Amino acid sequence: MNSDLLGIFVVGLLGAGHCFAMCGGIATAITIGQNEDGSSLGKRWLFLLSYNLGRLFSYMCAGAIIGGTLSSLVNISGLTSPLLWFRILAAVMMIFLALYIGQWWKGLVYIEKMGQYLWRYLSPLASSLLPLKSPATAFPFGMLWGWLPCGLVYSALSWAAVSGSAIAGMQTMLFFGLGTLPAMLLVGASANAFKQVASNLYVKKVASLILLAYGFQVMYTTITQLL
Repeated sequence: MNSDLLGIFVVGLLGAGHCFAMCGGIATAITIGQNEDGSSLGKRWLFLLSYNLGRLFSYMCAGAIIGGTLSSLVNISGLTSPLLWFRILAAVMMIFLALYIGQWWKGLVYIEKMGQYLWRYLSPLASSLLPLKSPATAFPFGMLWGWLPCGLVYSALSWAAVSGSAIAGMQTMLFFGLGTLPAMLLVGASANAFKQVASNLYVKKVASLILLAYGFQVMYTTITQLL
């Protein structure tokens, strides 16, 4: 595993508190109507797993599109420096994300609003699938919900953009999605203890400082390559 894939996986893990705020309610709603007895416990997890696989599929599609598009433009131009400049932009997005999660600056909200236009059309489609009748319907629901405007996802997509190819962009978003998976599975399973820890302000600030350090480190190393 290269350092970028490991880094974006950790970003997904550290963004657990943000995942709870953005998708916690819908992840819990997925299993509404499922009994708590042992006979339906497996089905409950099937709903959650199917939903999250659909979500990851959409992330991978978005990563492939943006990674393939940017790499094609770079190949056509014959220049490699644009990728380094976009890598700096990705580092800036990581810094913005860190400030957002740490509740020091909310500017990332304005970037999230850029995705509202597409979500306006997808949201009714997602709502039409509720309540989910079977685990099979949870997959397309997760695919639609994967396009929810989210600063955490946009930060990950900025790394997919500089990955160098459609396949690499898809891998980047897969590892990011896998990083978010524990939080989304646990919140859907009503793991309140984990939710309280991940949503704790001090935990979020520590996570933010780690992301902040990573963003500045990537920015520094990329600038030195340009110079």
